[in-house]
Amino acid sequence: MRDQFQDKVVYQIYPKSFCDTNGDGIGDLNGVTEKLEYLKELGIDYIWLTPFFVSPQKDNGYDVADYKSVDPMFGTMEDFERLVREAEKKQIGIMLDMVFNHTSTSHEWFQKALQGDPTYMDYYIFRDSPSDVPPTNWVSKFGGNAWEYVPSLKKWYLHLFDVSQADLNWENPAVREELKQVIRFWKEKGVKGFRFDVVNLISKPERFQDDLEGDGRRFYTDGPHVHEFLKELVRDTGIEDMVTVGEMSSTSLENCIRYSNPEEKELSMVFNFHHLKVDYKNGQKWELMEPDFMKLKTLFQTWQEGMQEGKGWNAVFWCNHDQPRIVSRFGDEGTYWKESAKMLGTAIHLMRGTPYVYQGEELGMTNAGYDDISCYKDVESLNYFSIMQREGKTKEEALHILNARSRDNGRTPMQWNDGVYAGFSEKEPWISIPASYKTINVEAEKSDADSVYYYYQKLISLRKTSPVIARGRIHFLETGQEDVMAYDRTDEKEEWMIICSFSKEKRTLDFIDHLEEYELLLNNYKAIEEDHILRPYETRVYKKVTVQP
Repeated sequence: MRDQFQDKVVYQIYPKSFCDTNGDGIGDLNGVTEKLEYLKELGIDYIWLTPFFVSPQKDNGYDVADYKSVDPMFGTMEDFERLVREAEKKQIGIMLDMVFNHTSTSHEWFQKALQGDPTYMDYYIFRDSPSDVPPTNWVSKFGGNAWEYVPSLKKWYLHLFDVSQADLNWENPAVREELKQVIRFWKEKGVKGFRFDVVNLISKPERFQDDLEGDGRRFYTDGPHVHEFLKELVRDTGIEDMVTVGEMSSTSLENCIRYSNPEEKELSMVFNFHHLKVDYKNGQKWELMEPDFMKLKTLFQTWQEGMQEGKGWNAVFWCNHDQPRIVSRFGDEGTYWKESAKMLGTAIHLMRGTPYVYQGEELGMTNAGYDDISCYKDVESLNYFSIMQREGKTKEEALHILNARSRDNGRTPMQWNDGVYAGFSEKEPWISIPASYKTINVEAEKSDADSVYYYYQKLISLRKTSPVIARGRIHFLETGQEDVMAYDRTDEKEEWMIICSFSKEKRTLDFIDHLEEYELLLNNYKAIEEDHILRPYETRVYKKVTVQP
């Protein structure tokens, strides 16, 4: 199966912010269909759609109230079926986002549980404890305790995320069967792949206890039956030969090898997020620091080479709907915006694994730059804005942190042109558009041969035309410089070397003894200035043409 997706690239779409065709300020499924030719030209193979199911939208669709229905804000089931058909004509497969760790508290199952129906209470995780003493001290991912008390039941339910997202009880076979039916339903609609949200959290411990060392995650991450549950889900739904990716929260290399090793028959590949925490001060998302690029390189090496040796497979990525824009985070929004956007793309796309492009990343879209809390919509951001102020930060300090960290940075509308509302809609969008849309947009970049867009097109093409990139081995090189990363990709026929500078300053290439043995294939500047000097954010892709005796 792995041979079927090693040379493929996935494009993630957040439908709410991609393209609005009915003029209500919210993106829709028809907007995705309308832009299929754009995606085909870019060269992608799969579209991962974030949830468009019926939802109260407390967490922008990751609080699902009905797994088998299209939320009217996104269109109809007929619209979805048309999207699948039209995408298939362009040889693009549709991947759906399955949120199976929890449901919305508006879901019919949870509503029946609230009425005291024992069958449906066992669909969730309810525990007895006094009304003023939660069952454990675990902390929700969105802040506050992870348990909510229901006075009518005199019980608490677990919600690892928002209070409106109740965790499902995967220990109950009936729950697992319900979720299998969801997969079968969408498979029949022509869906070609699935992404599973925080799927390594589905298996909870047999005994719930306080965490005296942390926030509770060590008790429920990569839980006792998670591999067993995944094997069962994949086997019983017949998706073993489809593209599947699991989002893994706070996971381990050893578990990810198991999740993605073909012999285990679980998932095709995994997302891990360790590399996106190298600018977390004290490991805390809401505390800022400059990125630790030495740590970034070490993590890439550990995971890339470790997954290779364990026969695992990575989904490689910088951006998604939960992350800030990478060019604002690890690159430069100013003088070297274009160069840093291209370098960051190179770093990921030529690694071992399946690259994921998040909408607008191929344009070098930047963070939102909001200057008022009223601009933010994300429940996590709003919660932590209040928490940070309670902890003593000023409004200005809290806003500064949101500017760097908020998930809304990745949720602003796709920038199609420099017209009204960036060509996303004819009406004011549900969330404000960054000022950068005037210069960073599809129309402008498609008219510039040196644009970030065309550079991404080249990167995607390289994976499809170069077996060494799609299937070759990877080995990281010691550069002697914290902010310069280099790695080799090799197979029986070729050896490539990829060099990426994360620095605003010039850096030397003194770790390479015989540069004359290499042919330059790709560079993010128009021409190399000095062979052994890297300019700010410079990246180079070399192919070895002679072999040392």
